[in-house]
Amino acid sequence: MAKKPVWVVEKERAKRAAARETLWLFGLHAVRDALTNPRREALRLVVTKNALDKLGDVLGGRGLEPEISDPRKFAAPLDPGSVHQGVALEVRPLDWGPLEEVCAAGPEARVVLLDRVSDPHNVGAVLRSAEVFGAAAVIGVQRHAAPETGALAKAASGALERQPYLRVSNLSAAMESLRDMGYLLVGLAGEAEAEIGAVMAGARGRPVALVLGAEGPGLREKTRETCDDLVRIGAAGGFGSLNVSNAAAIALYASRSG
Repeated sequence: MAKKPVWVVEKERAKRAAARETLWLFGLHAVRDALTNPRREALRLVVTKNALDKLGDVLGGRGLEPEISDPRKFAAPLDPGSVHQGVALEVRPLDWGPLEEVCAAGPEARVVLLDRVSDPHNVGAVLRSAEVFGAAAVIGVQRHAAPETGALAKAASGALERQPYLRVSNLSAAMESLRDMGYLLVGLAGEAEAEIGAVMAGARGRPVALVLGAEGPGLREKTRETCDDLVRIGAAGGFGSLNVSNAAAIALYASRSG
């Protein structure tokens, strides 16, 4: 029997590893939303008696047997600083499907791409804004970006269960795929000459992908080069900058009202 190519072996190994991967969600809000999400595969629920009473009937149909834990010696393997509120749920990561399917949402579609944004609180806040403004997806890179974690889920305040969050190996390649689908690629850069409102006014009836970089370094050079336009959010003064999650919310609003 011929040996499989190395790339095939590595792909199969990665697929097996992904199938074994799990994470712990914590906090009443995040766990409740996960339990009511039919896409989410739940494996194990650790909960205090008091927290179980607060979850109400959301366990119906899940087939999960709650593990009652002493609040002073909470049994779930969480970081000591996690504010779990007496409940933690072991789950498998969500699989939203390929980018081409998730982002095929018509001429008014909006997508947010994050270039090495690694803070889970920022990504969680971006997911909340993306859900509010009806974005088709939030897309980050697999390396140097916030993965799906309990901290991210808590910051997203339920949006992680409803808002597609895709992680790709190559952000520029994902941007090119979106361009092939008709998207206008708009990167946010503080030094850009054009303001976002002016560019959005000329993009009516066209899907738009908003590209934001990490605070400090901003967009990488390759990411900038792949954008169709670079824009800035107009400010009253000539100093200061926005948190990336705030910038994403403003950019999404501007892209809808341009």
